[in-house]
Amino acid sequence: MPKIMNFTTAFCFVMAILTTILYGFSGSEIYIILAITFGTITYHLGMRLLVGLLYNIGMKNRADPTKKWYQIHSWESRLYQFLRVKKWKAKMPTYNPDTFSNKKHTWDEIAQAMCQSELVHETNMVLSFVPLMASVRFGAFSVFLITSVCSAVFDLIFVIIQRYNRSRVVKMVLRQRQDFQEK
Repeated sequence: MPKIMNFTTAFCFVMAILTTILYGFSGSEIYIILAITFGTITYHLGMRLLVGLLYNIGMKNRADPTKKWYQIHSWESRLYQFLRVKKWKAKMPTYNPDTFSNKKHTWDEIAQAMCQSELVHETNMVLSFVPLMASVRFGAFSVFLITSVCSAVFDLIFVIIQRYNRSRVVKMVLRQRQDFQEK
């Protein structure tokens, strides 16, 4: 997944520059439409890569799952059942599956990485709305709003998955600690 995201981001960036240059030479409206499209895609992908990198540098997948922010509320369990998260969560892509591998990490490390991942996706949700500022220059507010909402919802899906899975992982960590203390 990292290679695909990096390549797609770089490709869209180059295409945004190329179509901007073509617009400058020709003045054809199709080139400015393509430049805005490629530029917006570059922003959404590049921002996600940068946010993930910055959290990784700052937190190194170390977070305290017992902090209030990460606690599951009673209504969330009902919501996750209603959304049938268990049925579709495995079908969603994972940027780096090794991060959540119980063969490479302890359950406690995985729970901490899940907390960091949740923060990344929550930050992405907020930053998904930055392109709305481009509508001041280019118009088409509704187009920027739709892409921003779709991007935010996409990240919300991953927040839901992290919160759904983490509650189960934290229970396993607590069980392991209890088993260790009994020995």
